[in-house]
Amino acid sequence: MYPVIDDLKHRARLLHKLAGRSEPGAIAELRSLDEFSSSTPEAIAQAVTRRHCLSAIAVQLGFDGWPHALDVLEGARLVNFGTLLVPPKSSPFWNVWSANYEEAARIRAKHGGYLLAYLRQFLVADADFIRHLGLDPDDPDWEAINRDWPNAANGEARARLYAKLTRQRLPMLEA
Repeated sequence: MYPVIDDLKHRARLLHKLAGRSEPGAIAELRSLDEFSSSTPEAIAQAVTRRHCLSAIAVQLGFDGWPHALDVLEGARLVNFGTLLVPPKSSPFWNVWSANYEEAARIRAKHGGYLLAYLRQFLVADADFIRHLGLDPDDPDWEAINRDWPNAANGEARARLYAKLTRQRLPMLEA
């Protein structure tokens, strides 16, 4: 199993524990799920399961739910990569977008940069965008994946990058 998945499962355990105590931060995270969006903290505390916590974490990271997050994080060949790699407030960056992976790969091969995925689209980004994500563009894992996130040459290296990224995106929980 990839460390990023272990990290997220650990976070779900903490979220479950805190939600059971009606901790405001945990309740707020679980309200990202439609079934809890208008529930009282007490109702959430009574009804929450680990499955809910995994789903809430996945939704916060830009996935459709936990099964979708698992598929993406484990490197399954997908059509939908979620929105994790293009967070809100990314519009000031000048990236080259493509609806086609092959075209995006050709552009990256010709001009350099980092090939990323967003939902069903692909983008070629520069080092400034990678810093905006909270990642180091000089991290050796980028070379290990050939700077091609959707078609990474090394799944373990991409998983390490995912772990670094998700740790930055999710607020810290303390039990």
